[in-house]
Amino acid sequence: MKTLALIFSFFLTTTFIQAQDDSLKTYSITVKIDNAFNDDGSMLIGLHSEDTFMKGKGIDNMKSAIVDGKVEVTFEGLTPGTYAIMVFHDANDNGKMDFDTTGMPLESYGMSNNPMLYGPPSFADAKFDLDNDDLELIIRL
Repeated sequence: MKTLALIFSFFLTTTFIQAQDDSLKTYSITVKIDNAFNDDGSMLIGLHSEDTFMKGKGIDNMKSAIVDGKVEVTFEGLTPGTYAIMVFHDANDNGKMDFDTTGMPLESYGMSNNPMLYGPPSFADAKFDLDNDDLELIIRL
């Protein structure tokens, strides 16, 4: 009887540990951009939640050099959730998006899902789910 109780408790402990390990699992999102107009400046890439989208810095941000019109960065250690990626080519490396006098962007930009927009983007346009696998996104400027 003691052996049976020991086997049963070992089984429950192993199952409980596996369940905890799955909840601690993290994933990555690799972002690729391959159509920058030139290699001037740098590419600024922001990972956003609904709370940070279009409100400044994201929950994680990266800056990358552009080589032959291409950039590749990876956000790591992410928990499952709903995210969006925003990217812009900071051609003059001043750390911000530049606009003309009418409010139109002077620097190229893009976001996850590559929506064709005639107005400001919304989180709904760019959102995607990170569930239980690493993702690779190609973003067009």
